[in-house]
Amino acid sequence: MRVHEQDHLAIGAFTQAQGQPVAGIHHADQMAALGQGQCRTTETTAVTSAADDCNHHDSQASHDQNAENDDKNLESLHAFGPVSQAMAHDPQENATAEQPPPMTVKAEESGERLDRFLARRLAGFSRSRLKNLIEAGHVNAGGATLSDPSHRVKPGQTFTLVLPQTVSAKPEGQAMSLAIVYEDDDLIVVDKPAGMVVHPAPGNPDRTLVNALIAHCGASLSGIGGERRPGIVHRLDKDTSGLIVAAKNDLAHRALAADFAARRIERLYQAVVWGIPVPREGEIEGAIGRHPVNRKRMAVVKRGGKSALTRYRVIRALGPGASLVQCQLATGRTHQIRVHLAAAGYPLLGDPVYGRETAERRSRLSAAGRAALAGFHRQALHAGTLGFSHPRTGERLHFESALPADLHNLIKALETKGD
Repeated sequence: MRVHEQDHLAIGAFTQAQGQPVAGIHHADQMAALGQGQCRTTETTAVTSAADDCNHHDSQASHDQNAENDDKNLESLHAFGPVSQAMAHDPQENATAEQPPPMTVKAEESGERLDRFLARRLAGFSRSRLKNLIEAGHVNAGGATLSDPSHRVKPGQTFTLVLPQTVSAKPEGQAMSLAIVYEDDDLIVVDKPAGMVVHPAPGNPDRTLVNALIAHCGASLSGIGGERRPGIVHRLDKDTSGLIVAAKNDLAHRALAADFAARRIERLYQAVVWGIPVPREGEIEGAIGRHPVNRKRMAVVKRGGKSALTRYRVIRALGPGASLVQCQLATGRTHQIRVHLAAAGYPLLGDPVYGRETAERRSRLSAAGRAALAGFHRQALHAGTLGFSHPRTGERLHFESALPADLHNLIKALETKGD
């Protein structure tokens, strides 16, 4: 299915010059084939939109912490997800946050991998650390950001490494109100409110869910990797509300991380989107990676991204201009639901990064809907269902979270008829 002409403005992340593919949408009866990896993505070149509403929303994008659950990375990091990548792994490494000088490639270095080149030039950095920094968009050449560690360098090229702000690897406990859905000696399930960051990161060093869990759990945290801290095995964006589970010990952390990586975790989200998806039930497939121009955004990319699959179902239309959609993650990539729905032409209402609001879109809402949206200041996304097997007993646990008041009121207003 090709992207609707009326929704091209939703896809400012994909420019004609870059030739980025649009995520493929598949009917529900194609799911079995997709499960076997047989389905192909539909590729369409999107038109250029008003390019940069990006600058206005860069800070919002950075707060999202590369979330919507890149589970494979979380399992391998055995730490605070991407935060550990942004931290100095060695006490001597960038302790003063001094930026390395630009590095120019010599003739004899031609053809070397970028991560190897940097590792040889920067003795205080491990190659794996540099690889993470490259993939996170912290290396540039001639003003262009690079994200491929295997990029082959050429004589005369000058590379600059921009180190991120370091964050303490040992956050402190901070007493905060938590909506605890379930807790035992191995794990805790929390209904996270919109506006709460999951773990410390540049720009959000404290007052996070991790800080709150350390304070709440206290001595019941036997530790993850020798540290008394909760094990975060999946993430939610700062402004996404809903259910999240954290491990209290290594046994639970390893088991939950393995289940997330093997896609044995049930995760259902409710989203309010612009328009009414066609078909009303199906799958959206498209590899997700860093946007080639704005590194603080994600995009459906042709090369270098990670495969991603989102199943969706329209629950009901909310008038002619919006609909309530249930989404199920088959994979867990950064901003996956937000990126996939935007690429398909149905971005989330209220999303400041991927859901560009237009006059044409607003015109399809009722007067009550427009008024409610004006006071709604986050992406309309809620993690409403979480199910998994208990890491110690094997018992199947299932949790539901009702829509929070702000999202409930938005939906009610959108269903109100009249101009």
